[in-house]
Amino acid sequence: MKIYDYPSMSAEKKLGTIVNRGMNFKKKDILTVTRILEDVQKNGNRALIKYVNQFDAPKMTIDQMVVSEAEYKDAAKQVDGSFRRAMNRAVDQIASFHRLQSPKSWIQTDRPGTMVGQMVNPVQASGVYVPGGKGGTTPLVSSVLMGVIPAQIAGVERIVMVTPPTRDGRVNPHLLVAARKAGVNEVYKIGSAWAIAALTYGTETVKSVDVIVGPGNLYVTLAKKIVAGTVGIDMVAGPSEILVVADASADPRYVAADLLSQAEHDVLASAVLITDSRELAAGVSQALGTQLEALERREIAQASLASYGAILVVDDLDVAIDLANRIAPEHLELQIEEPFEYLGRIRNAGAVFLGSFTPEPVGDYVAGPNHVLPTAGTARFSSALSVDHFVKKTSIIHYSETAFKKEAADIVRLAETEGLTAHANAIKIRSASGRHRP
Repeated sequence: MKIYDYPSMSAEKKLGTIVNRGMNFKKKDILTVTRILEDVQKNGNRALIKYVNQFDAPKMTIDQMVVSEAEYKDAAKQVDGSFRRAMNRAVDQIASFHRLQSPKSWIQTDRPGTMVGQMVNPVQASGVYVPGGKGGTTPLVSSVLMGVIPAQIAGVERIVMVTPPTRDGRVNPHLLVAARKAGVNEVYKIGSAWAIAALTYGTETVKSVDVIVGPGNLYVTLAKKIVAGTVGIDMVAGPSEILVVADASADPRYVAADLLSQAEHDVLASAVLITDSRELAAGVSQALGTQLEALERREIAQASLASYGAILVVDDLDVAIDLANRIAPEHLELQIEEPFEYLGRIRNAGAVFLGSFTPEPVGDYVAGPNHVLPTAGTARFSSALSVDHFVKKTSIIHYSETAFKKEAADIVRLAETEGLTAHANAIKIRSASGRHRP
């Protein structure tokens, strides 16, 4: 991975390539996804099974689209104890973290005769998209837990999971065990844009939901972007990314391993190191070459580093932190001697990992905070998936007659300033006559 001095023209050019990658959708993809959404909306199950048979499971029928109780029981027999222990730890710690996010209803009565407040209610139904992962051979169990647990804690009555089936029409048993443990009510063997369409518009078999969350490929992401507004979504997420800020105290092997942990996701993934130590920069570059050779996804990681990887050498950590806030990364690691001294200066990041023994994969699986995070600089204005994505906040207002008359003139003045005479009249008519008594 190339080392750049920052600031420099070459470093700025490389940063531009990294920051602006991956979130631009091609016109042909937009048209394709739009056609799929419209097809499922119009033709329901018939369109749904057509896409499933064409792209995933050629012999699957509509009746087999819903995971049966027998499939849950069979899945439970196929996973081992070590998986269950790891999953249970993750479930407990993710749930513990998200319980602290639960918003509360509240009422304020500070002004005599008035009551204002906020009611918090969960949405009735949510859909969680879980990618298939190499045709079901690499089940993304963490995506189940991170999408389902916040919805369950929010109090969502109906939680639906969709995931692409294997070629023989099955779902990986690890996904089904995780779904049952986390509290999923229904699992459907559907994927890609047609799954998003089914969750949005409903079919004869799949009832529509109110919110759709979870990561996916380009078609899933684009479909969520298009239906946003008809349903709620978590975010429009681009390729994964990591930014490591490190000083001379960091172990180059650790830094290299963490950069590769994101580079292996996708050829569009980004892995960047910012350091004030030229010696560390050289050590990390060397360690990357050594560790790459041992990776199963070596070609993907190598392509990612070549296109969207960089090592930036800066004058001091103050510059590094300012640059990190500018990039607003999905994952930000502070592998520096005193990470907590700099934490208060971080303004833009999906998640911050502090210290040499807090690598990004800790957050992916067991730490507790959600791993569905804003990417491509959107951490400047958006947040991780949370309980908030599954609740609605409704304002409540009550005025007594006395309180109403006290503020009536001001309301009329503002309404008339805006030229809304009917608004003003709704106030005037009460001011003149008071409560109507038959």
